[in-house]
Amino acid sequence: MLQKFLLTSLAMLVLGSVAALGQTEEAPAAPASDTPSSDRFWQATLEGGHYMVALDRITAVSRHRYVLDGAVIVDEVTIDTHGQALARFYFIQPVTAAAAPNAATKVVERGKEILDQAAERAGIDIQNMVVKKYPVTSHAKSIEYRILSEEGLTSLYESVKTSWENGRGRKYDSKK
Repeated sequence: MLQKFLLTSLAMLVLGSVAALGQTEEAPAAPASDTPSSDRFWQATLEGGHYMVALDRITAVSRHRYVLDGAVIVDEVTIDTHGQALARFYFIQPVTAAAAPNAATKVVERGKEILDQAAERAGIDIQNMVVKKYPVTSHAKSIEYRILSEEGLTSLYESVKTSWENGRGRKYDSKK
């Protein structure tokens, strides 16, 4: 039902969006804060939730990119620990976004904007939700967060890497 509502809303917005193309874009989101902490934990407060891990439990921190289903590029930071769960933080973008700007990439970007606006009007925070395709992406023992920009993912990665390398706690907050 929700999918039908969003598709109907998208169709209506596309038909009425020609006049809106010349309007100004939204103001960029405030940058994340990354502050030292006196404790032995790295913490991240994100739109999708909160994650906290003891620095001495981290066994690996990595960042990698891959193409998923030939449609999206996933830029992912993972934090592996001695515990039972793997933390995954990722930013996704259409494959067309990696290509040189052209009419097709502009159409894809405009479609994304329209979907985001429709979701906002419906009161659904879709852009912050983790994307899964059951059962293919049912990651048992995974904690997942979606980051909305490549810059946000980079700052998160630098925060956790610096904290782990120095053995000093940090608090990363993208909600500020």
